[in-house]
Amino acid sequence: MKFLDQAKIHIRSGNGGAGCVSFRREKFIEYGGPDGGDGGRGGDVIVECADGLNTLIDFRFQQHFKAKTGMHGMGKNRAGANGADVVLKVPAGTQVFEEDGETLIADMTEPGQRIVLARGGNGGFGNAYFKSSTNQSPRRANPGQDGIEKIVVLRLKLIADAGLVGLPNAGKSTFLAAVSAAKPKIADYPFTTLDPGLGVVTVDTRSFVLADIPGLIEGAHEGAGLGDRFLGHLERCSILIHLIDGTQEDVADAYAVIRGEIEAYGAGLEDKPEILCLNKSDALTDEERAEKKRTLEDASGGSVHLLSGVSGEGVTAVLRLVADEIAKNRAAERAAEQQTEEEGWQP
Repeated sequence: MKFLDQAKIHIRSGNGGAGCVSFRREKFIEYGGPDGGDGGRGGDVIVECADGLNTLIDFRFQQHFKAKTGMHGMGKNRAGANGADVVLKVPAGTQVFEEDGETLIADMTEPGQRIVLARGGNGGFGNAYFKSSTNQSPRRANPGQDGIEKIVVLRLKLIADAGLVGLPNAGKSTFLAAVSAAKPKIADYPFTTLDPGLGVVTVDTRSFVLADIPGLIEGAHEGAGLGDRFLGHLERCSILIHLIDGTQEDVADAYAVIRGEIEAYGAGLEDKPEILCLNKSDALTDEERAEKKRTLEDASGGSVHLLSGVSGEGVTAVLRLVADEIAKNRAAERAAEQQTEEEGWQP
């Protein structure tokens, strides 16, 4: 299935049905009076977070969604039926924005979550509604209210606990394949990965979801290469794993390029914890290892881990560090939720 993480769609809720002007006309009934029913309510446009979806490809082939109009009222005090709703099923992690792409309407994170994007118009009152002691034969009824019409932007941001970043051919896909059951495309040319991938990693009975995104190059925030749009899939991650290809000449420059693109993108990615790894260490001599590790530590100001997705060197140690950070973040989130519940509870 083709991966699609952004779509712009046109939605319209249903109009309300019109009220009915009707009078009771039966044999031997001298004063029947008004009996026009109310119109039905128009259908809503609802977005629902559905389990089992991982792409917005359904919205690639259909961009217009319109709910049904409510039925008009009828005589004999019969109200019109409500219009049918339109339900848009989206994968977990989808954000719904206004047409400007910046005003957030809803963030769909839990399967089963439902949000009404556009409410249907109310049905009009029939003439029976307007009957009173001073107006016993009203000859008026309300039309139904119009529905709401708007354009919304759907943007999918994968829900992952940790994310892989690095230049093309840094070994991200190899690392993901080595630590999970995912089977990403692996080749010896740049931009092998064209779409984000996910894998479930298990280390010491602890599990977490690892995301791999296409490689970044210098100027990605300006559209170079595949751009930096895929960095949005890392916004929900607790920690980043930054892989540097140890076989390239200038590892410090590679580190500076990725950090520059992350900072240019913003959205809080630059503040996330990062584990810096010198990858493909199995292809380096002992002297090259020591020299490049020292160079990378000087450039980053932090510790550097030697790693090889092929031989497995250093993989378990890095995964344990990632699992520890994720566990700490989860504990902090649970504590924050518990505190919020306690503050909201009043005896």
